[in-house]
Amino acid sequence: MEKIVQYLKDHHEESIEELKEYIRFPSVSAQPSKHGKDIIDCANWIESHCRSIGLEVKQYPTTGNPIIVAEVPESLVENSEEAQKILLYGHYDVQPPEPFELWTTPPFDPTIRDGHIYARGASDNKGQHFSHLKALEAYLKTGTKLPCHVTMIIEGEEEVGSESLYKFIEDHGDLLAADFIYISDNGIPSLDHPTITYALRGVCALDVELSGPNKDLHSGFYGGAVANPATELCRLLAKLHDDNGVVQIPGFYENVMELTDEERESFKNLPESDEKLLDLTGAPALKGEFGYSSYERRACRPTVEINGMISGYNGDGSKTIIPAKASAKITMRLVPNQAPQAILDQIEKFLKSNCPDSMRINIEKGHAGAPYLTSPNGPFALAASRAVEKAFGKKALISREGGSIPIINEFKERLGIDTLLPGLGLPDDNMHSPNEKFTLECFERGKLMSAYLIDELGGQN
Repeated sequence: MEKIVQYLKDHHEESIEELKEYIRFPSVSAQPSKHGKDIIDCANWIESHCRSIGLEVKQYPTTGNPIIVAEVPESLVENSEEAQKILLYGHYDVQPPEPFELWTTPPFDPTIRDGHIYARGASDNKGQHFSHLKALEAYLKTGTKLPCHVTMIIEGEEEVGSESLYKFIEDHGDLLAADFIYISDNGIPSLDHPTITYALRGVCALDVELSGPNKDLHSGFYGGAVANPATELCRLLAKLHDDNGVVQIPGFYENVMELTDEERESFKNLPESDEKLLDLTGAPALKGEFGYSSYERRACRPTVEINGMISGYNGDGSKTIIPAKASAKITMRLVPNQAPQAILDQIEKFLKSNCPDSMRINIEKGHAGAPYLTSPNGPFALAASRAVEKAFGKKALISREGGSIPIINEFKERLGIDTLLPGLGLPDDNMHSPNEKFTLECFERGKLMSAYLIDELGGQN
């Protein structure tokens, strides 16, 4: 590995400049009318870059955004016929940067300050998966044969649901067949606490609308005689939890897989504290499901959250009305053994049964993704732990994560492949927020980690 490590050190500054070039593309998948050309240009750039470092590359058009598949040439794999195959994943699309006024520097003008690179997509996900490409480059440019086959797939719709990738897996599963997948699209607590994520929460969403009168009414003429949809919606949503933060939907916890004693003991090694969480969030106090730590609540337990509410007049000054309707957006984060469609059916039944007679209710079910869990103690997981420790100089911890990456379940169900997530983002990277950043030391360590992962995972049977 000496040649690999030295190459990465010698070309570190060059790789930062290349990452800045990659980040400059405003590849915002949620805004195709505004950024359609930028998305195509970004896909073309990463395709060209993969080819320039020695990978065999093909760009696949879809009904949405292009998908890039890049492979290490078979001639550069040691013992090619018997070698394992590793699949890497990343996405070149990014979140919308708005509101622009909250950015210190323009979101697509990558700027380095105090050891961090600031720009939209720096951490989520261009910087993280670019570190894997740089590790592959180090093997290929030094003429070092890889101990395993490596294929990387880079999509452009992760931030809007990965619809094209689902179809691509269905049609081209043979291209992606592998023994294992590793993905860096998540975080670690700190540089001193490198972490491998082995479980993710699932997610499902719905919109609920209550309507009362057939138009906004004068509150002076009708107030007190006609029920207010905004008031009734607040009452309805308040029934979702009791005072201890326990979800009141019948059957909601029925299939929840409880944490093992070993898991709860291992989580004590994570640098989690209520003080840090308060500082990070800016909340005046923490609150959640009774009987669980803050970490367990946000990473291991199912939740029901109100994401937004709309009703009535919200302009300047006063407008004395009873609004005709009120609506809310709700998402549920799910844990292993909870089925998204069953949970959606349960909350729909709960909301309808608790809706007052004075209201009409309409529910629209939205996107859904199952939770994910794999063993943190299998041979691939232990190999990944060794690689992470070599790169960071610290023992790798294991964790669950509260977010969702639904495509991982598709890899499991359609291709039968398990996934580990050795993250590279930090808690203050501001993913999905203004002033997103990626720490350059994470980038440097990530390149080393990926190089060691290839070496370690290639030796597994």
